[in-house]
Amino acid sequence: MTLAPSTARAALLEQASQRILITDGAFGTEIQNFKLSEADYAGALGLAKDQKGNNDILALTKPEVPESIHRAYFAAGADIAETNTFSANRISQADYAAEHLVREINVESAQLARRVADEFTAKDGCPRFVAGAIGPTNKTLSLSPDVNDPGFREVDWDGMVDVYAEQVHALVEGGADFILIETVFDTLNAKAGIMAVRHVEQALSREIPIMLSMTLTDLSGRNLSGHTVEAFWYAVRHAKPVTIGLNCSFGATQLRPHVKSLSEIADTLIMVYPNAGLPNELGEYDEMPATTAGLVKEWADHGQVNILGGCCGSTPAHIAAMAKAVEGLSPRKLPTPETATRLAGLEPFIMAA
Repeated sequence: MTLAPSTARAALLEQASQRILITDGAFGTEIQNFKLSEADYAGALGLAKDQKGNNDILALTKPEVPESIHRAYFAAGADIAETNTFSANRISQADYAAEHLVREINVESAQLARRVADEFTAKDGCPRFVAGAIGPTNKTLSLSPDVNDPGFREVDWDGMVDVYAEQVHALVEGGADFILIETVFDTLNAKAGIMAVRHVEQALSREIPIMLSMTLTDLSGRNLSGHTVEAFWYAVRHAKPVTIGLNCSFGATQLRPHVKSLSEIADTLIMVYPNAGLPNELGEYDEMPATTAGLVKEWADHGQVNILGGCCGSTPAHIAAMAKAVEGLSPRKLPTPETATRLAGLEPFIMAA
């Protein structure tokens, strides 16, 4: 089947060839500033469990909150809005007895981000994009949660693909340009997400561009399923993601060597959105916007990134500082597939095959 090509992919690549783009920052950090009560979260939905902390459901019960956050990040200089849907999947929403609302949450969240993105595009003619955010869930396909039964899994492949496909379909229906499979701690979970996107593509007869972002669990540069950034790239390269990168885990200082490694081998755009440093003893982030901006500017100065943003602890002020810091700097040039293969040291293996 021939899929209708994505105009958003072409538009993003065009913009990224001219400048370093900016994605938004943390949503949870901003939501906390609203001091919302249980009644604010729950609204009139009448769900069986408390909803406080279920940030995704605000698209239905308090939509003005995520809308104002999107607006603040675009005003700060963001080119891309990530939907407030990190946990808007059947597995995660089961903790709140809200599984039946997954489609509605994702559609509404994507429509909300789309509306604000289009508003800012209309203001100055510069295209804004919407990335439908999909988190990893709190289940893993690769590891057993039971130390006494290494073969046990709480979820299986088909079930995980189905969970992701439900969310993907709803995000696309709501107007997302891309599907961002982010904070990947388990590479197999990410592969299930990729498969889900492919299923939805076939159902809709249209291309759905994928963005992928890995999270590291230790300073050696591996995720929970044991993959280095290089191994992760080669495990997902077949999906032809429009971006590959890193988010969360650590601050920019700790991610520096891993950004360099990934930038040398990936023949697609590099998108990195680190935390605002490391949390303090109270679990709060103290790194100032100017500090974060100065650190990520080093990546830009060395031609290692195409898109920058923030994760935990970051604010519109951090995004504004980043946008200012990299303004006028040249974006990373993509290596050719041949160059990327050579840099990764895989050429002998490919030639032997």
